[in-house]
Amino acid sequence: MSWLYRSNSSLQVLMFKKLRLNSGMQIRLNDGSLVSVLKTLLFFTILMITLPIGLYFATKAYLFEASLGYSSNDSYFYAAIVAVIAVHVVLALFVYAAWNEGSRQWREGKQD
Repeated sequence: MSWLYRSNSSLQVLMFKKLRLNSGMQIRLNDGSLVSVLKTLLFFTILMITLPIGLYFATKAYLFEASLGYSSNDSYFYAAIVAVIAVHVVLALFVYAAWNEGSRQWREGKQD
């Protein structure tokens, strides 16, 4: 009986190592997707900071004041509207990219 218990114990240890190896492989596979997610997040973070600020100053100076001849107070207002619209566009693009990346990873996992 003791021998049977030991062999079961050894079998359980071997099964644990196999599961551990499989989960380790899964983690290694997920590292690539983690890097992809972090790159996407970093890209949209930089875009979220630079695009609205850049558009605000560019549209204020070049579009509204120089081209259209608006006063300084009016150009502040309209440039702020352009910046807010840019924030919403970047957020929508981020949600779209995150949704597609999640569904792509789900499809790849489903095929395995």
